[in-house]
Amino acid sequence: MTAHTIRRAPLALALFCAMSALLAGCAPDATPPAASATAEAPKAATSGIDLAGIDKAVKPGDDFDAYANGAWKQATEIPADRGSVSTGFYVFEKAEKRLSDLVQGLDKANPAAGTDARRIADYYAAYMDEAGIEARGLAPLQATLDGIDAIADKAALSRWFGGALRADTDPLNATNFYTENLFGLFVAQGLEDPSKNVGYLMQGGLGMPDREYYLAADKDMAANRTAYRKYIADILKLAGDADADKKAQAIFDLEMKIAKAHANVVDSQDIHKANNPWATADYATKAPGIDWTAFLDGAGLSGEQTLFAWQPDAIRKLSALVASEPLQAWKDYLHFHAINHSAGLLPKAYADLSFGFYGTQLNGTTQQRDRWKRGIAATDAALGDAIGQLYVKQYFPASSKARVEGMVNNILATFRDGVDKLAWMTPETKKTAKAKAESMLVGVGYPDAWRDYSSFEVKRDDPVGNRLRAEEAEYRHQTAKLGKAPDKKEWWMTPQTVNAVQLPLQNAMNFPAAILEAPFFDPAADDAANYGSIGAVIGHEVSHGFDNLGSEFDAEGRLRNWWTPEDAAHFKAATDKLVAQYDAYEALPGLHLNGKQTLGENIADVAGLQAAYTAYHASLGGKPAPVIDGLTGDERFFLAFAQAWRAKQRDAALRAQVVGDGHAPARWRALTVRNIDAWYETFKVAEGEKLYLKPEERVRIW
Repeated sequence: MTAHTIRRAPLALALFCAMSALLAGCAPDATPPAASATAEAPKAATSGIDLAGIDKAVKPGDDFDAYANGAWKQATEIPADRGSVSTGFYVFEKAEKRLSDLVQGLDKANPAAGTDARRIADYYAAYMDEAGIEARGLAPLQATLDGIDAIADKAALSRWFGGALRADTDPLNATNFYTENLFGLFVAQGLEDPSKNVGYLMQGGLGMPDREYYLAADKDMAANRTAYRKYIADILKLAGDADADKKAQAIFDLEMKIAKAHANVVDSQDIHKANNPWATADYATKAPGIDWTAFLDGAGLSGEQTLFAWQPDAIRKLSALVASEPLQAWKDYLHFHAINHSAGLLPKAYADLSFGFYGTQLNGTTQQRDRWKRGIAATDAALGDAIGQLYVKQYFPASSKARVEGMVNNILATFRDGVDKLAWMTPETKKTAKAKAESMLVGVGYPDAWRDYSSFEVKRDDPVGNRLRAEEAEYRHQTAKLGKAPDKKEWWMTPQTVNAVQLPLQNAMNFPAAILEAPFFDPAADDAANYGSIGAVIGHEVSHGFDNLGSEFDAEGRLRNWWTPEDAAHFKAATDKLVAQYDAYEALPGLHLNGKQTLGENIADVAGLQAAYTAYHASLGGKPAPVIDGLTGDERFFLAFAQAWRAKQRDAALRAQVVGDGHAPARWRALTVRNIDAWYETFKVAEGEKLYLKPEERVRIW
């Protein structure tokens, strides 16, 4: 596995599934320009709609995704180095090119030693030094491999696992903190006590993305398991292990036991099941097997009085496996994962093997991404805030910040007004919901404060070490927050991330600069298109504060039931209808979406789209929307929404998303429109058409 540990959103209420953060800026330590207090929207020059992408042979009411995007899909090929292609990918590609220009420009400028610019230049140069990587072979990992060989007993093994503990920054979308880490650590405020940060211990230890890859009975997952066993053996053989096949089987068998210990995705998303404050002194009796004293010492957590057990049953079972499984099996497992974790930074033979399994086998990609693209991604993952400062200075104008902030305020106001109009909600619950919406912190473009990288050592000739030190630096950054008051304005995405996020523990939203690009947000486009695309994104994130997870938290980010029983029952009835709606969608033959697994994102899509639509009409100020390119304002609004979700996926990538991600695949997110009354009127959708829902069957939550 060659993916980097990146800073992501706590509780994972993000717009997209994980997407590499890849953007940049110009000079080191730059201060972004201040946005003006107000900015007038420019007169619409374009419709903001890809007219050529529409397939008018399809009835909107039969398949709105195919109608809005069918011609684009027919004309579009998925790049050989990608598992999918989408609107988000095109925005990401623009960011990637910008970052490439700027990072390579920094290296040519020869910045001073000790500056972030120097760290960026050296990190990228080390990644790109293929000749040096080939010459060094496995030498950069030798100290790690020797350390594993020196493990003499289960106490030393426990200390090793503690020393390997790293920061997990997205617990709901990273239900397996995989590679060599048996556990991951998430740091955030207490669920019931928001006054200080605490640590949450989470399950990990698998080399494949999720327990279902080990346990599912279908032929595709069986093929993945066969390929994984071979991959383990091939890596060990390449490293010179004469007993590779036997060890590969033992490692796979051990991981199968780890997978059986894991909680599934839906259970891991249940915040109440994560609310388990265990005294560290009690871990030895609550989860016997690991030497917890040695583990906590190795992890630098000996001074902590309490660690929450996010998946308590899994932690018990994983601890028991440390005691029950042979020491040599664990050492072989650690050997393999030490190499696997850094395979992309080792000689080409290792990187090719890794891509063959994780890229081709698991995601269907047939060509590895260009090395410069991987180098940019790696550099950005390690030095995201340093690059973010540079990006916003060069690529994010104050006018865009001001205009998007205005849209956010409009949609928040629409949401508050909508709460007032809910006939089913009691006044008491309405009051709390409105207070939460009114106090929600909104960050547009970039954070108020930036990460300090001065203690992070980057060497121009040590790509493996740079990556491992970056992970250690992230761990130190996270653990330094333990016991301290939370920073409610902290960002969990960098400005160059093509994504957006709602943070229920902070009651905050982040809209990074990189997603505020056409076609999500186009300053030259008509408001209808912008409200249908970025407006729906904003509405989505606002609504996350009130979805099945966000509704569990109050305005202070405290886990608290603020619903009356009657309101809670109505909310559950509505969400049950949405679960059933998504359960009915079949992604691949025999593989249906999981409505419970994707419920939070689906709630946010439905409520967010409705809020954006209402806010768009409010923005018209009572005036009729212009007709542009032969399309009414409402037509442009809904088409912009569907085109924001246009995507093509390889079957393997689609399967991976359905099995392990909290987001429905894009095609079915585009069909959210079937729950919005105005869509039926706009496109004359009639009973008998495939997407038609009777008014009483349409899901209305907020």
